[in-house]
Amino acid sequence: MKQFTEYLTNDEVIRVHEASLEVLEDVGVKVRHERAKEIFLKHGCIEKDDHLVKIPAKVVDEFMQMTIPTFTFRGRDPEFDKTIPQDSPVVITGSSAPNLIDPKTGEHRRATSEDIANIAFLINELPGIDVFSISTLADDAPQGQFSLSRFYPAAKNCKKPIRGNTPSISDLKMVLKLGEIIAGSKAAYEAQPFFTLHCCPIISPLTYDFDSTELIIYTTENNIPSYPTIVPNGGMASPLSLLGSLVQANAEFLSLTVLRMMIKPGAPHIYATLPVISDMRSGDYPPGAIETGILHAAHNQMARYYNLPAGGYIGLTGAHTCDAQSGYETGMSTMVGLLGGTDMFNMAGLLGALMEFDFGKLAIDSEISEMLKKTKSGFRFDEDELCIDVIKEVGPGGTFIDKMHTFENMKDAAFLPKIATREMRDTWKEKGSKDVRTRAMELINEILSLPNYSAISQEVDRQIKQTFPGIVKGDSVW
Repeated sequence: MKQFTEYLTNDEVIRVHEASLEVLEDVGVKVRHERAKEIFLKHGCIEKDDHLVKIPAKVVDEFMQMTIPTFTFRGRDPEFDKTIPQDSPVVITGSSAPNLIDPKTGEHRRATSEDIANIAFLINELPGIDVFSISTLADDAPQGQFSLSRFYPAAKNCKKPIRGNTPSISDLKMVLKLGEIIAGSKAAYEAQPFFTLHCCPIISPLTYDFDSTELIIYTTENNIPSYPTIVPNGGMASPLSLLGSLVQANAEFLSLTVLRMMIKPGAPHIYATLPVISDMRSGDYPPGAIETGILHAAHNQMARYYNLPAGGYIGLTGAHTCDAQSGYETGMSTMVGLLGGTDMFNMAGLLGALMEFDFGKLAIDSEISEMLKKTKSGFRFDEDELCIDVIKEVGPGGTFIDKMHTFENMKDAAFLPKIATREMRDTWKEKGSKDVRTRAMELINEILSLPNYSAISQEVDRQIKQTFPGIVKGDSVW
């Protein structure tokens, strides 16, 4: 795709930028973290009363020049590395759901470390998913090992990049030690850091969270792959206006980008957002609403203005089952995002407005992801693809089904789904009249019944268990 759907003209993009500068200079951001405040003030910002920091436009312009245009997610196996925007669309799982729909009983329950291990194995095998953002929490985490109980089963069973968060720097240091053991040494891990850290340092409107700010400062200073996400909520924590919410969120993004560039010029960065407009009839949180796709498209335009890759949480749903709502909310918003130039999609596996994970939804979303990738690839335009010789050979009234050209292209010309049904109704009934989630779960069962060749070696596993006594088993068990 050489062009994108754009809601804003070039002049309107510039006006949004100017409005965001006005917010930062006249309203400012609340910064309770003393180190962050010191960094801002050292570089030309102004402190007002009650932890309020105002950021002059000239400071924003100076430090926005220091960003770089790419971000790389690295895997345990470099074969799975993904760089945006070059490899876009890069599809990532939704993350940190506390609950899960049990894949065998269908019951709604708390998620465990074993669930994370099974999901990790699936991510390794599902072609539509590029990065495993650890999908759930682990209710069985031992005391003091909250983050290890998530990162360990994830990395043990998946060679693709792992993305996650930690509640503290002490937890982060344990996770980094885990990475070093798996990689073989500190130097080996630093050369191929397969954990990417993520946090949300700003609580809209315009207020820095203490712990997440601490983490983003630490990861930036220490060259640990990381990026923040902005999460405006129109009508609640940002204006009840698409444009007003865009302006505020863009101002929040600019302040975070400036902070990171003040710490480490050229730190890899993503224009990452989770923008929603609240359902004001009830106050419910609707991440599957079409406005999320629209806002992502607009944020993508701002990202291109700043020459940064863009994306975030898009393709989520408020549905609690894999029903029509789940499908159309994920499908509609991701397609709007794709056409609008989204590079990174945190979309796969979650139901109930980020609160619950479903194995069937993961497989369905992997198939949606493959459709998005096919859409992005579009046409390959060359003389052979025009097929003039084949058309001449077949001629009027002929058939292409018996031609070698058809045989040679039958696997690649069109996306061939594994879950979506294309049979005639009688054939579908003969096969059991299965709905989409049933077919998705058959695929899940097929994958999880295979040997897990992505698992780490027994020797490395022994080292991990010696280093972290009492750690969860971390095995994929089906």
